[in-house]
Amino acid sequence: MDTVTILLVDDHPLFRQGLRNVLSEQPDLKVVGEAGDGPAALELARKLHPDVMLLDINLPGMNGLQVIRQIQAERLGTRVVMLTAYHDLEQELHAFRAGSRAYCPKDVTPKHLVQVVRWVKQGHYVVGDRVYDHQDLQNWLEAGIEKAGRPYISDTREAFSPLSPREMEILECVTRGMSNKEIAYSLGISHQTVKNHMTAILQKLDVEDRTQAAVYALQHGWVRLDESASDSTTKSS
Repeated sequence: MDTVTILLVDDHPLFRQGLRNVLSEQPDLKVVGEAGDGPAALELARKLHPDVMLLDINLPGMNGLQVIRQIQAERLGTRVVMLTAYHDLEQELHAFRAGSRAYCPKDVTPKHLVQVVRWVKQGHYVVGDRVYDHQDLQNWLEAGIEKAGRPYISDTREAFSPLSPREMEILECVTRGMSNKEIAYSLGISHQTVKNHMTAILQKLDVEDRTQAAVYALQHGWVRLDESASDSTTKSS
């Protein structure tokens, strides 16, 4: 029986311990590492090459979607199961389009979570209690985007697409109340470049303006309020 190696990523040590206890009861599952923030998760993924990563979205330093994007970009081979309290259709769409293999709410039963890990290791995709192959997932994504799309969206192919690292940087700045001019100065890019990125962000998030984009990011756990407040304090001091 092949052993599935697992990396746990969540900023709450007690929750990680609970996951470790559940998974360690299974003879075919082995927790090989834990991380409490996004950068540490990537460092361990590069070092340990786990089969599966159980990953939260709301993390210090780098959110879960950013972690998935980097894992995909570096072709690390680790398959990601999003395990998060932020649970709605739009969040699921973002997670799978970023490269997640499964999406589970944190109130998932231990028995189901164990099975999800096994399914993902076998190459399947899991949405709730539904197990898909690649084509089935694409069909689900298309139906989900159509269902979630709003009347003013201009291109459904762009909606819910992953934000690039630069777009995520700009979105974080927006949640701190920075203007386009301030963002341009802070990131060392032109004002027009910021405007171009903002247009792409609004399209990918399927929102109308920067205020809605900021609210969206905060509501979905992509930006931590404590970090935004800390950064704003540092800037004003």
